[in-house]
Amino acid sequence: MKKNMGTIDKIVRVIIAAVIAILYFTKVIPGTLGIVLLILAVVFLLTSLISFCPIYAPFGISTCKKQEKK
Repeated sequence: MKKNMGTIDKIVRVIIAAVIAILYFTKVIPGTLGIVLLILAVVFLLTSLISFCPIYAPFGISTCKKQEKK
């Protein structure tokens, strides 16, 4: 897998995942919606850890900075 996520993208995903987890565990987001959002938070966390988003790949999106070839 080629990395397609930049640093800012990863940080934003981790922050969103943390907010969702906090809201779920403080029972602000209960029930089915809470579980679905918690699963989304886990996906955000995993994709930020491996720096690869499978949804970006088919569309050719990359938030990584371009590296100059020497």
